[in-house]
Amino acid sequence: MRVVVIGSGIVGAGAAYYLSGRGADVTVVDGGYQGEATQAGAGIVCPWVDHPEDDAWYRLTREGARHYPDLVETLGEDIGYAKVGALLVAEDPADLEPVRALLRRRRPEAPEMGEITDVAAPAELFPPLSDTLSALLVPGAARVDGCSVRDALLDAAVARGAEVRMGAARLTPDGEVLVHALAGAAPGEPSPPAAPLQPLGERTPPTRQQPGVSGETTSWRQAAPLTPFAPPPATMGSARRFAGESAPLDADMVIVAAGAWTGEVCRPLGVELPVFPRRGQILHVTLEGVDTAWWPIVLPSAGPYLLGFSDSRVLIGATVEDVGFAPRVTMGGLDELIEAGLRVAPGLFGASVTETRVGLRPVYAPGPALIGRLTDRVVVATGMSAYGLTAGPFTGRIAAALALGEEPPIDVTPYAPPGT
Repeated sequence: MRVVVIGSGIVGAGAAYYLSGRGADVTVVDGGYQGEATQAGAGIVCPWVDHPEDDAWYRLTREGARHYPDLVETLGEDIGYAKVGALLVAEDPADLEPVRALLRRRRPEAPEMGEITDVAAPAELFPPLSDTLSALLVPGAARVDGCSVRDALLDAAVARGAEVRMGAARLTPDGEVLVHALAGAAPGEPSPPAAPLQPLGERTPPTRQQPGVSGETTSWRQAAPLTPFAPPPATMGSARRFAGESAPLDADMVIVAAGAWTGEVCRPLGVELPVFPRRGQILHVTLEGVDTAWWPIVLPSAGPYLLGFSDSRVLIGATVEDVGFAPRVTMGGLDELIEAGLRVAPGLFGASVTETRVGLRPVYAPGPALIGRLTDRVVVATGMSAYGLTAGPFTGRIAAALALGEEPPIDVTPYAPPGT
């Protein structure tokens, strides 16, 4: 079977990996999108604290987390995966009780989260933390390097015969794939306007989903967007421009895993998929000479998270902004990250700022992820939002099964495209 995968992020790479393992003839089209989510993701794998009232979301992220140990063993490569645990922190110990109850309820069916314990002095595990914090430790939580995972999956697929092509893919109304050279915005085409950031003093730390904001449910670690309403997909602007003559690709099946650009790719099929970009800015800092490789992930009850990696690096992220296709690092975004990061971890005051990243998370407006058949020959897999690195490889496996006509590893009915 000839399968074209549109999108080379972690979902598309996962699909290519599993398809090539099943003997399919695979071509991955890498669009080179500016702001692709995978390259900017922090890499937190801790699904048990999120989506308390959304079983479909939780099931997908839980199974994605369970999928990682076997994937690491099979790939046999260093993909930055490590079970370092997660500290759930709050100023008031009472704020930890709801998440403690949630973890207690979920643990019988998810023993991999480990035994939840109280931590009297969280700064002993993550030294820059404020000494005023209380914490719970979730020992099963892990971190992963998203770019390393994607690259390892693609490399393994290529070793099995898959091909990766650069270009902008578009579909014809009957589902054929055309590939163009990728270009920037059309001459004279204005960029989508960015929504203004609210001053920090006017921002209330979100404790529940804001009215009118779709694609996220109440979460311990995922803040609500800075703008109160997600812009309608029709107003998001065009993110791509095609250049030069198109080259057709032969395909029996197509998997569209183009992240925030999925709706645009699929529009020629006559369907409007309400998938839109949600910007996340992330900050990397370095503590010279400090071994941060095994520090736990820090998840405050509201605001940015922190996690350590090797090379004395700490990540602070991420903003949550509905501003369209605008993959820019902004002063307001960095201000938010720095202010909130130092509030939780004042010991980072002297850290060196080494890098900033920005990604456009793909959000499916009606609810959880979007996974399923759009037509007889087109499968769609996107909408992971902030959970792409948790559920991405597993979602790629689901998409591969659907393309091959096989039974997916979980029931995908809750994620089905509209009208199917």
